Amino acid sequence: MDMRRIVAVLAEEAEQQIHGQVWRLDPSDRALALDTEAGLRDAVGPPNVQEDLPQIKRLEHLRETLAVLAISLARTHGRLAWFLSGALNALEPVLRWRAMPADHGGSFGTLLPRPEEYTEAEDAVRRLQDALAVIVAETVDLGSVRPNQEANGD
Repeated sequence: MDMRRIVAVLAEEAEQQIHGQVWRLDPSDRALALDTEAGLRDAVGPPNVQEDLPQIKRLEHLRETLAVLAISLARTHGRLAWFLSGALNALEPVLRWRAMPADHGGSFGTLLPRPEEYTEAEDAVRRLQDALAVIVAETVDLGSVRPNQEANGD
């Protein structure tokens, strides 16, 4: 299964758990999810920006997303940790990529990814960004947001 599909499945499960009220983020997890989403957006930008970068920069940005996810994972537990762990697992192939030829000697098991693999990984990161935005938005307790009752004559 490719990275995009794995992330899509993660996002669907998260949305189901939120809609089913199985998963509710506490304020610290909400803040962490927001920070994680922002970190992912800082690392991987829109397709037209990423695709114009040299492969070594694209790989650098993808590795930054792994760092953002790992740091966030270390700071939480429960469902958010499980979600972030799944995201890291989905992007695991990036750990084996290199952007430079091995020339003389071994490459420690790394390989040169095809250009479409960069795009696949970047698309997966963008889907994670969107999923985190939905997770944060959907877990707002709308019951605590009350319209001005006096203005409505209530």
